[in-house]
Amino acid sequence: MTNEFTSVARRLGLVAAAVTAVLIVAYAVTLAAGFLSLKSPNDPIGHPMFSILEILIIVMMPAMVALMVAVHAWAPARAKVLSLAALAFMCLLAGVTCSLHFVILTVSHQAAFAGQPWLPLVFQFKWPSVAYALDILAWDVFFPLSMLCAAGLFGGSRLKTWIRWLMVASAVLAFAGLSGVAANDMQLRNIGIVGYVGVFLVVDVLLGILFHRSAARRRSCDDP
Repeated sequence: MTNEFTSVARRLGLVAAAVTAVLIVAYAVTLAAGFLSLKSPNDPIGHPMFSILEILIIVMMPAMVALMVAVHAWAPARAKVLSLAALAFMCLLAGVTCSLHFVILTVSHQAAFAGQPWLPLVFQFKWPSVAYALDILAWDVFFPLSMLCAAGLFGGSRLKTWIRWLMVASAVLAFAGLSGVAANDMQLRNIGIVGYVGVFLVVDVLLGILFHRSAARRRSCDDP
């Protein structure tokens, strides 16, 4: 029985890794600028920085899903169940966060919503709100689950071992962001940002290197 990592899958992985890296760097720079503009660390990031962050997230998610599709194609046949689970959780992340930020961008600023007393409880990124809760579900639950599932695919060589443990670290930090909900302190949630922005950027670059080194070929399902 064989498992194919085709030239199309390899190119998709390389492009997805490159696009994701560029967008994560742009997101990190914008996020840092947004935090520096705050008068109080408890304040939400304002416009236009927040709108730029939302657009970057929406654009980034197809690239991250494509990256996980390439990982699924690369995975050995005996571990496809893990790569499929990782892809499924990444799709859940993309669906929730894209829907959330698209609604905020297109609907929350409409005149029909302006001045409504319940508006901050639904759309504002200040705890507690529906928008904040959905964002936490996406990035502090679905993202780390995707990383943990994908981590089980890698091992053996130094590069693959680095990918595995950085995926685990990214997942642990993202899960740690849930402590902000438990403690009702969103400053703790920033721990998760380190996982899915900082550490995941390194994971993404290493995956790009892995795909670059992996020639398109047919592999035995027993290959590592």
